[in-house]
Amino acid sequence: MTGASVSPYEGHVPVLRLGGILLVTLQGDLYDSTAEQLQQDIGETVSDSTVTGVVIDLSGVEIVDSFMGRVLSDVAAMTKLLAAQTVVAGMRPAVAITLVELGLTLPGLRTALNTEDAMRLLGAQVSALPRNGRARRESP
Repeated sequence: MTGASVSPYEGHVPVLRLGGILLVTLQGDLYDSTAEQLQQDIGETVSDSTVTGVVIDLSGVEIVDSFMGRVLSDVAAMTKLLAAQTVVAGMRPAVAITLVELGLTLPGLRTALNTEDAMRLLGAQVSALPRNGRARRESP
């Protein structure tokens, strides 16, 4: 992807762990290889720990394409299989319109207006889980 005002990620996107929730903040565009590495990093971190939620903050993303939409959908499906939920936060209206125009419904992906709302949404789900935090639940 090209054309964003913020430089694209060329190597690695930081994945921060806040308790049982991973926070991924995207600023600008991702190269395809970096998006695939991000997907792998999230999967490994969720499977190797007691992570129960993933927040992907898209507030710094101005443009998405079908590949990025597929990556988001794949992350949501993967985390669901690993007993975690994914919430996308801060999606700009233009990004949402593009995803709709591309026909990407992103099943299994929940959304929130901002990162704080996403954390609150996951926090409510996490508090309803058993103590070990690894119970399997269907998303609505």
